[in-house]
This record gives sequence, structure tokens and C-alpha cells, in this order.
Amino acid sequence: MPKQIPCLWFDGQAEEAAAHYTSIFPHSSIGEVTRYGPDMPPPMKEGDALTVSFTLDGQEYVALNGGPQFQFNESISFQIMCRDQEEADHYWTRLTEGGEESQCGWLKDKFGVSWQVVPVELTSLLSDPDPGRAQRATQAMLQMRRIDIAEIKRAADSVPV
Repeated sequence: MPKQIPCLWFDGQAEEAAAHYTSIFPHSSIGEVTRYGPDMPPPMKEGDALTVSFTLDGQEYVALNGGPQFQFNESISFQIMCRDQEEADHYWTRLTEGGEESQCGWLKDKFGVSWQVVPVELTSLLSDPDPGRAQRATQAMLQMRRIDIAEIKRAADSVPV
């Protein structure tokens, strides 16, 4: 399958977004920046970034300054599969700075991009072979904004009354 590179449409914040994301994810960098030339339509002007290529821990992205026509929404999000609670908390804290929390590990960052911060252990708890345990884990998760694996485990292991 050909390589897939997500392209994120920004309204003038492509360079700021790439710098923000590369400061959060390890092994990340900003690559090529292309610039608008002369006689650009407003709101862009000559010298503004048109595209910014960047890599987040090995995954390539492109940020495009395309203007105000399109906005991000929750219909597309990026999942961050975290090895443990500490890693999940790192991404949750950094990506919610200036953004907003949602439900079940979802958030919108300060640019409006949606992310899902998921400790990998959550998947096994939600798909536990014991349907009662899986249901209790699911119910606990549905009450959360930031995923708390210890709390979900407690709920999954609780004895139903």
C-alpha cells in the first residue's frame, strides 16, 4: 500500500502547530517548509508558510495553511496508543493545554484537532472475556474524561451487588 501522510488544514497556524506537536512527541522533527509567493490572496501574504512537513515519532504529517474555509471537527481524530498511565497523562496534559477535554479519553487541542489518548490496557479491559467485567470497565470509562486505568480496573474487578 502506498504511504499515507495526513494533511491538516490550518488557518495560518501551520508552523505554530507543527512546532507545538513536535515539542510533545518524542523523535519528532519539522522538515520542509514551503512559502507563499507574491500576489497571494488574503489572508495569506508572501513569505507565509504554505505547507510544513513534520514527523511525530516516525509518522509523517503535512500542515497546510489553506485559510478559514474548513474547520476541524470530531469526525476525524488521531489515536495515541500509550504504554501506560504515565505516558497517557503526558499526552493528555500537553494536548489539552489551551484546548478542551471531552469524554472517554477524547480531547481537542488548541488548534481544534481531535485526539484520543488511550492506554493500551484499556482495550483488554473493554474486551475482557468475562462480559460482566468488560461491562463494568466500559461503564467506568464512559464516566471519564481523562482515562484512569487504575479506576477502570477497580470498577472491572468490583463485585456486583
